[in-house]
Amino acid sequence: MELTLGGLVVLALIDGTSVGTLGIPVWMLAQRRIRVRPVLGYLLTIAAFYWVLGIALLLGVDVLRRFADGLSGNPALAWAQLVVGVGLLAASFLFDEKPAARRRARREARGGGPTRVERLRSTVVGERASARAVVVLALVAGVIEAASMLPYLAAMGLLAASGYARASQIGLLVGYVLVMVAPAALLLGLRVALTGRVEPLLARINAWFARRSDAMLGWVLGIIGVLLALDAAGRLQLFG
Repeated sequence: MELTLGGLVVLALIDGTSVGTLGIPVWMLAQRRIRVRPVLGYLLTIAAFYWVLGIALLLGVDVLRRFADGLSGNPALAWAQLVVGVGLLAASFLFDEKPAARRRARREARGGGPTRVERLRSTVVGERASARAVVVLALVAGVIEAASMLPYLAAMGLLAASGYARASQIGLLVGYVLVMVAPAALLLGLRVALTGRVEPLLARINAWFARRSDAMLGWVLGIIGVLLALDAAGRLQLFG
């Protein structure tokens, strides 16, 4: 039992460094004026998402294993995944620094207007932030990242094979998702407690995010596209 619990804690801490569990909360905390409620709402939502997803995986682990085995042997789906991966990689170049700079220049020539990141900021952490926007952002981040969070999937496999009663597994899953969001929650506490000391640093981080937001999105799309394409190419044995 100690080995299982220790492994779960390690995997949860690794999961706690992903874009959805740490990257987006850090972005929310890097604003000049911090609003605690949206950040807490985001963390609670993404923790609840992974808890529910974990329950679904635990309850249907055998069915999902057979389903996944069937999908992995389907060449048509592998080709579709390859096309999606290549498409995402191609789309990532639209967010390169130079095209992004040209889009900003055209936007300024038309009289300006908010960028995608600025619109997102206003609905999530701005004065008019809505709980619905925060929940949607957390759910979208969870859905996008779930399939690529290998530590989380490994933890669910560890729980499923632990031999614990199902109720105990679900209880351990609560602890797992709480550890997942603990790093971001700790940063939130430090942000609130040390506002005056960390505000200049957070302002610089916020400015860096504003300048690099398009490029970061491009990198994310490109990495996901490459991973999908390589996985599909491997299953199709395109490289011998």
